[in-house]
Amino acid sequence: MASNKAHHATGFAAGVIAAAIVARIGSGGSFHLGVLLSFITGVAGSTAPDWLEVAWWSRKRRLWITHRTLTHWGLGWLALLVFSYHWLGHSVYAAPAFGFACGGVMHLLADWPNPLGVPWIAGRHSLNLWNSGHCDLIVVGAAWVAAWFVWMHGVHGGLVLQFLKMG
Repeated sequence: MASNKAHHATGFAAGVIAAAIVARIGSGGSFHLGVLLSFITGVAGSTAPDWLEVAWWSRKRRLWITHRTLTHWGLGWLALLVFSYHWLGHSVYAAPAFGFACGGVMHLLADWPNPLGVPWIAGRHSLNLWNSGHCDLIVVGAAWVAAWFVWMHGVHGGLVLQFLKMG
């Protein structure tokens, strides 16, 4: 598992990715509200697999479900990602749901190198690269490289290509 700080840092990258994709598709709505909401929910979704496990309705706030089970299920997060992407531009809820799913998937990707692994389909799978809290800089760096790539080829891709053709 990545540290809490790493999940927050990769969450901002997930928010940028979601916002860039929503902006590129043009489903931001009036004043680009969808772009803003996809960014905010991308950040929130990056910690969601962990806080969804907490029994917020009880005083002790203990886990109501075992860690890295249902809330870390990759197939569920990927289904939400695909479903919400399909509805971008057709539903006001699609952009925030897409951002939330981007954050959730980013969380799973950050947890995947850990020996505990992530239940992508049925059983847990691990890349078994390092233990919890180690190499967070690699995870955060990879997330921001992905965010930069999506941003440059998503939102600004057309502008960059147009500038290059002029030169």
